[in-house]
Amino acid sequence: MPRSGRINKRQTEPDLIYNSRLVTRFINRVMQSGKKTVAQNLVYKALEEIEKNAGKNPLTVFETAVSNVSPKMEVRPRRIGGASYQIPVEVRGDRREALAIRWIIMAARSRSNKEYHTFDKKLAVELLDAAEGKGTAIKKKEDTLKVAEANKAFSHFRFN
Repeated sequence: MPRSGRINKRQTEPDLIYNSRLVTRFINRVMQSGKKTVAQNLVYKALEEIEKNAGKNPLTVFETAVSNVSPKMEVRPRRIGGASYQIPVEVRGDRREALAIRWIIMAARSRSNKEYHTFDKKLAVELLDAAEGKGTAIKKKEDTLKVAEANKAFSHFRFN
């Protein structure tokens, strides 16, 4: 917590090809060891793969996938009287997007190497699956929602 007031969140620059801030955030999450050009090439190849195989606009598929994976509710731990409760809370916009991006990348990395050998192909397939409402990232979202629903009884602790 800063002592000198609120810190403003820095705006990310839109990417060069699709002119989208969401794509830039996605590239930054894919990036490992500061190798941004490698991450850009992987993401752009995945989006090209979507356009080539599915014949759809890759940016709309990408945005649909991220919005489909975005969770509405999550649980946060809260200590009350020596016991820790999982309290369901609504996920705010920026965190919702960040979780969706993280889950899509994690699901793409965990795909098997038997069918798709390169990360860009795995990412393209995962984005297509997420846009259609299936896949590992969607399952992660549904599991999070189930946990929040199961702990609905503790929601009255939210404002204490």
